Amino acid sequence: MEPIFIDFEASSLDLISSYPIEVGIASQQGGVQSWLIRPAPLWSDWSIEAEHLHGLTRNQLEAEGTNAVEVAHLLNQHIPAVCYCDAWSYDSFWFHRLFKAARVQPTFRLESITHLLNTQQMARWSEIRKHVIKDTGWDTHRAGNDARILLETWHQVREFSLIEPGIN
Repeated sequence: MEPIFIDFEASSLDLISSYPIEVGIASQQGGVQSWLIRPAPLWSDWSIEAEHLHGLTRNQLEAEGTNAVEVAHLLNQHIPAVCYCDAWSYDSFWFHRLFKAARVQPTFRLESITHLLNTQQMARWSEIRKHVIKDTGWDTHRAGNDARILLETWHQVREFSLIEPGIN
């Protein structure tokens, strides 16, 4: 079974007070799905710089977002055992903040993409990711697109490994 990739967008990059505002997942079997997350009552952090990157406003999240409980249940429903991210320190923080606010136990693990890749593949990851972004034209800093970029990068890194001699 192919891996499922996950990405979060957040209110800021502050690992004390930030919170998830959007989550996206991508897999070969399930395609791409994403959800805006309505801020929980105690979530007040907001960065204008982050807003400029992802283009989402707090008012938009309040109006269009899905509550944390429903998002947590949806993730549990769509991710069978494990999913992978490329910024584990940040993504794991936002993952745990989401599930804690929802008071829902995750039924899957969040792992770094480093668990999927060998040394040579890791060495090529950033370069191939840049090419994927350029070639596809997908906007970055939106969770669904970023998860889709991870999936496509993983496909191309694996394809590269099959072509290059000496890389497993």
